[in-house]
Amino acid sequence: MYRLLVLCCLLAAAQSARFLQKPMLDGRIVGGEEIDISEAPHQISLQRYSSHSCGGSLIKKNIVLTAAHCTSGASASSLKVRIGSSLYASGGVLVAVKKVTIHPKYNPSTIDYDFSILELDDYESKGLVSGNAKLPKAGQDVADGTLLRVTGWGNTQNSQESRSRLRGATVPKANQSKCNSSYSRYGGVTDRMICAGLEQGGKDACQGDSGGPLMEKNVLIGVVSWGYGCAVPNYPGVYSRVASVRDWIKTVSSV
Repeated sequence: MYRLLVLCCLLAAAQSARFLQKPMLDGRIVGGEEIDISEAPHQISLQRYSSHSCGGSLIKKNIVLTAAHCTSGASASSLKVRIGSSLYASGGVLVAVKKVTIHPKYNPSTIDYDFSILELDDYESKGLVSGNAKLPKAGQDVADGTLLRVTGWGNTQNSQESRSRLRGATVPKANQSKCNSSYSRYGGVTDRMICAGLEQGGKDACQGDSGGPLMEKNVLIGVVSWGYGCAVPNYPGVYSRVASVRDWIKTVSSV
């Protein structure tokens, strides 16, 4: 599977003689609650061969921002995007992908520059519950402790909580230095990454949420990327920092 997030750390291979391979998430919302698509109208389900694989965010009617690891090795013809539904398997509209553009500096070993832009076919949006996430300014930062919202259809770690409906969780922005220290044995985090999560764990993104949004109100702060396990104490989720590639997004998508 090409999806990155896993329930536990992948310790089998080393990035180098010094660092372990980064633990990959697949994204699930842990410790969250069901929400309606109207609460996150920018949220999309990225589907590969008709099966939900990742999340993503509309940043323009026909443009989606997701994670590079979600589209690496995938042809545009193998991908579709479901828009405007609280369910990943039905409702809304299913739209074909015309073009996939992965950030040219994306590194699958370090998970740096984990961004991908999808250009969609035209579709009828009249009456559809959808909207565009606002992008941050280039270099814009978020203060530690700021409450952020992560959403998706990933695994919940609870058999009584269905993953068929969209879920959301609120997590605080974590201190960058502390996050870097927590992940030091995996090479730490770069300036293209931002961390969010409770120190005691309990709320996080996990399987199936990769590529999905981390929002501050209506601003897209991060893209679900990687992390150790899901909702593990002292291991916040790691997200790709959207503000760090704002100029690239503008160049590729004109947004």
